[in-house]
This record gives sequence, C-alpha cells and structure tokens, in this order.
Amino acid sequence: MRFTALTASYVLDDSTNKESAVNDQVTIRAVVKEDFPAWKPLWDGYNAFYGHVGKTALSPEITQMTWSRFLDAYEPMHAMVAEGSGELLGLVHFLFHRSTIQIAPSCYLQDLYTVEVARGRGVGRMLIQAVYQFAKAAGSPRVYWQTHETNSVAMQLYDRIAEKSGFIVYRKAL
Repeated sequence: MRFTALTASYVLDDSTNKESAVNDQVTIRAVVKEDFPAWKPLWDGYNAFYGHVGKTALSPEITQMTWSRFLDAYEPMHAMVAEGSGELLGLVHFLFHRSTIQIAPSCYLQDLYTVEVARGRGVGRMLIQAVYQFAKAAGSPRVYWQTHETNSVAMQLYDRIAEKSGFIVYRKAL
C-alpha cells in the first residue's frame, strides 16, 4: 500500500504565537521524487539531532538507499512530509513488519522531524496522526516508536497522543 492519493490539510495550532513564515494551512502527503532537495535538509537535521554529524554522519549511500526505498512500491518503508507555504516543514518515515503476536503487520514510526519554526505548532502531531490513519487503512492494529530519553520536548507530545509501552530497548552493534 502506497500513501499517494491521501492528503490531509490541517490548521496549525497558533496558541504559541511563534513568529514565522509558516502558513496556517499544512498538508501532509507522501513524498515524491522531486522532493529530494527539500527533504534532504530535513533528513540531515534529524540525523544531526541524534548525533549523526561529522565523523558519525550517515554515508551518502545510506541516504540515497533510504530515499529510493520510499519511492519503491515493493518496499514496506514509507515517507510523508508536512508542507506549508510551499516549503517542507517536517518528515515522518515508517515501515510495516510482521509480528509473532498478531497476524496483521505492526507499523513502526522510525523517524519524525520538524523544522524549528514549525515546532510547538502541531506539525509533529499532524505527521503522527497521518501515520495512524495510514496504518489503520493498511489493517495494522498499532503504531509504535522510540525516542531518546533526553528528548523531553517531543515526549510531552508523545505522552498526549500515545502510551508508553514500559519496554526498555537493548541493542548491540555488530
């Protein structure tokens, strides 16, 4: 299932009175090939937030492969963007995978990022809600994600729109 026909328009929450060039109308839509030049700075900002800069930056090959997967109808990976005033304000990447505890696939929200000017104005929430909508239409019974324990600003949003699973993530680089 590709997220191509479905778009959603939202009105930004302007209760923070942040000064910006962000229009009050934001559209959430699937990425298209022509979005790469505008998507790439968002992707770089997301990776910088999690420390992937300089010597730890992702290789261009990883970025290019990631982008190509979003455009491949046979891949379980998807990307949507928030667009307002003709500019990309945020991105969300997610994928579907099988599970041992349910028949339908789970939806893992892997990456979420908004530009500074859009933060606190509802763009992140819109992107997550669009993933919820897409996952539900795909028959997935749940969406889940992780964030770093220091990402307290984002966790304020996450605590309002989802529940903590109680699981702790362990990993080992190989």
